[in-house]
Amino acid sequence: MPTKSSRKPRADAQRNRERILQVAKGAFTRHGAEATLDDIARQAGIGPGTLYRHFPTRDDLIEAVYRSEVEKLTEAGTRFAATMPPLAALRAWMLLFIDHVADKRLIIPAMDTVAGGSLRLIEGTRGIIYGTFLDLVQRAIDSRDLRADTDPGDFVRALVGVFHTTALPGWEASARRIVDILIAGSRRTRSRDRR
Repeated sequence: MPTKSSRKPRADAQRNRERILQVAKGAFTRHGAEATLDDIARQAGIGPGTLYRHFPTRDDLIEAVYRSEVEKLTEAGTRFAATMPPLAALRAWMLLFIDHVADKRLIIPAMDTVAGGSLRLIEGTRGIIYGTFLDLVQRAIDSRDLRADTDPGDFVRALVGVFHTTALPGWEASARRIVDILIAGSRRTRSRDRR
């Protein structure tokens, strides 16, 4: 017989948790560190006790919001790989990654209030994101859509490099163009295939 701690959460408890995370993301995006847990509970349509059962501290909630967004990003990579051709999956995920970075910038002020700051949260999930990215690039190489000499790490470094310019106007449009430049520059061509 499963123990209480090993059971899956009830469906209503899971729905409450997801609703809290969704509302909290919006609140932290709009109000940063000023967002209150009581306001988040009210907007989510639950009592404060329910919120605190799921997230005993403000830090727990902020960290859970960020981790939830990372999980959605990595799940999307798995879904794209299962339902799209390799190159289309890679491009779609890279564009989604840009959206993730844009969203993350909006909640950084709240993330900076957590013990260890936003850098600790970002560093704690970096490997998961990079793993998804590298897998999608490797899949496109294995399918022969990208050249065999393509280094998956180059894709990661090029796109991550763009994120150091997020304070500049137009960075998102630039990042989206770079996605297409990276893919176009790494595609196999007929002349290379004949070698």
